[in-house]
Amino acid sequence: MSLAAPRARRPRLPRRQRTVAPRYLLSCALSLLGNSVAGVVLPLVLLATTGDALAAGTLALICAAPQFLIGLVGGALIDRLNRRNVSVFSDALSATSVALLPVVDAVWGLSFGWFVALGLLGAVGDIPGMTARDALAPAVCERDGRSLQKFMGLTQSIDSLVVIVGPALAAFLMGLAGAVNALWFTAAMSAAAALVTLTLPRAIGRTGNEHRRTATNPAGSATGAAPRTGLAAEAWSSLRSGVEVLFVRDELLRSCMLVSFGIVMILGSLQGLVLPVHFTAAGTPELLGYVLSAMSAGMLVSSLAYTALAPKLRRRTWFVISLAGMAAGVLALGLLPSFPLLLGGALLLGLFAGPLSALLGFYIFDRIPEGNRGSALGTQNSLTLAAAPVAVFATSLIVEAWGTGAAAIALAVCWGAATVWALTTPTLRDLAEDESTPAPEDARAAADGEKPAPSIAERPAAYAAAASRPAPSLSPTASCNTEAAPCN
Repeated sequence: MSLAAPRARRPRLPRRQRTVAPRYLLSCALSLLGNSVAGVVLPLVLLATTGDALAAGTLALICAAPQFLIGLVGGALIDRLNRRNVSVFSDALSATSVALLPVVDAVWGLSFGWFVALGLLGAVGDIPGMTARDALAPAVCERDGRSLQKFMGLTQSIDSLVVIVGPALAAFLMGLAGAVNALWFTAAMSAAAALVTLTLPRAIGRTGNEHRRTATNPAGSATGAAPRTGLAAEAWSSLRSGVEVLFVRDELLRSCMLVSFGIVMILGSLQGLVLPVHFTAAGTPELLGYVLSAMSAGMLVSSLAYTALAPKLRRRTWFVISLAGMAAGVLALGLLPSFPLLLGGALLLGLFAGPLSALLGFYIFDRIPEGNRGSALGTQNSLTLAAAPVAVFATSLIVEAWGTGAAAIALAVCWGAATVWALTTPTLRDLAEDESTPAPEDARAAADGEKPAPSIAERPAAYAAAASRPAPSLSPTASCNTEAAPCN
């Protein structure tokens, strides 16, 4: 009697990893949708509660202080902690701070003090959360085997659609349930974003810094790695480096940054204070969302058109047309006409702001050396967080003293002056039309025998992707960077 040979087992196929990109994109969309709705609702809730435009400007200034400080240390913090966890914590903190507003309103009644307390709570996680979410994108693409360039184009397309839908959805929610109750939707979106991010593998958020604390030489003995400096020292060093890159080394980059700051300060004051006060006084606060959606739609259309038609015109021509058109759009909004004309003015402003946004983004990406990009962009974000609330506060003083109409006209005049300066300053006349002209940093690298950064001609696809999306500084729904309300 013989025993049967054992049946050979079929080898198990390796388990296929689940893709993480769809969950990452869903998390980004949910978080941005919450921010878009809150950017419309929060200023109106604050104005309805306090009835004081000066209080709105003061709150923006108070919220800016912690955001500015946290923005400076944000880069160092993101390089030390798991980025997935930072993103989850930020969204959870945002959901908590926003959800407490309707709770406090129902139990004790909202006051300026509550707005300050909850605004500061939400401000703590804003910048690190946004930075951590952006920093996760390369790891997500690497895990799924995706092209980062195509993935960023997909991300920006989704973001652009959300930015258009968000304000209109805010108007619908306020008309359906009231401004305060609409905040529950914002809190729910932030909480949902945190839960979706939590499903991502923890490994994609690792920075790798834990492997650099000790180094091993070829013989196997441990060698001491460079000591890690404190967060404050790293933040100060990053600020100094960023300021030098943005405002000292390159005159063209400095001029582009000044134009960008002018846009943030003037449009931020219009969107975050003047228009909310105007619609609140008219008894139609829900209409604000439709005006901001019209502006976002115009920016999306013109940005995509610029991507397709950019080579047809000289950059100086695009620059002049965009500035002139934006001046007309700001003036149309500054006159505070009837609602249909306001919609037309917002659409006009968005249509001409898109190409300027893309063009400024082009130069900022091109002129900042690769090795300084993190510190320079971090410094830019921090300075923007400081500049926008200062402008909102100054505008609130004008509203309090002379009224909303005077403030709107003052902003239109300020933008007109900024437009004249941008069109006449020698630095912005030729806009480096010759693509073979290297940036100052590249010229120094070539003189030292180093390989310079890739030229503009070698990077057309990357700039096309950058040009197809509105710059953050121009976004009508840029959370509390340009809003006179607590940050979410």
